[in-house]
Amino acid sequence: QVQLVESGGGLVQPGGSLRLSCAASGSILSIGTMDWYRQAPGKERELVATVTSTYNTYYADFVKGRFTISRDSAKNTVHLQMLSLKPEDTAVYYCNAVVKVAPTGGYFEVWGQGTLVTVSS
Repeated sequence: QVQLVESGGGLVQPGGSLRLSCAASGSILSIGTMDWYRQAPGKERELVATVTSTYNTYYADFVKGRFTISRDSAKNTVHLQMLSLKPEDTAVYYCNAVVKVAPTGGYFEVWGQGTLVTVSS
């Protein structure tokens, strides 16, 4: 019943920028931590950035200083602004969230469908 819908992926040249967005919808009472993960071909999924319900942020070392995570709690959305993109940033990027679901009030981890980011000249 709860879905995360991602957008913003695409092809960009090295040094370019992209802004990813993820919107949660469904029977949502509240959302806790929201995250961005990525997975490159043949590689393990890795955490890119996290923003908590109190707006604390965490960044993986390989994106620190280049990427910015933000959230709009009123719209149940999270964004990832990506600057100075490198070929090694090429991956499928996944949105993740811990969602308090109506009517039970239980917490569930929900994943988006993924959006492909390709950094290439």
